Amino acid sequence: MNNSEHNNNNIDILLVEDNPADARLTFEALKDGKLANYKNIHHVSDGERAIKYLSQEAPFEDAVMPNLVLLDINMPKVNGIEVLKFIRGNKMLETLPVVMLTTSQSEEDIVKSYTFHANCYVSKPVDFQSFVQVVSKIEQFWFSVVHLPPSTEA
Repeated sequence: MNNSEHNNNNIDILLVEDNPADARLTFEALKDGKLANYKNIHHVSDGERAIKYLSQEAPFEDAVMPNLVLLDINMPKVNGIEVLKFIRGNKMLETLPVVMLTTSQSEEDIVKSYTFHANCYVSKPVDFQSFVQVVSKIEQFWFSVVHLPPSTEA
């Protein structure tokens, strides 16, 4: 699928973020982006729910498989590294692009993320305008520059 074909289809993003303020900012930044007419943004608030969503387990039996996952690291129940391990260990999900989008700048978190094959690691800026710019750059890169694998049903 080439980039122009992708832009003519719905793009599904799974945002895994436990901080309501960061989730809201990410939603707003993505909604204001250039591809706003084509995006569906799905949100879960912890790693346990992310795994259920991606496995289409209750209450997510009808969940649409995303084209991209934006994944926080520091979350309750199951952290982002564990979700990443789950994704990379699942044959149906292993090619799903995962962007670690987190406040952590810990070298250990960065190394772990890449060890378990995150596609990239992005630290969230603390100020609003910089945060919006970072999310916009993520969107531009993943939906205008790269070729994404087709989404698959789990």
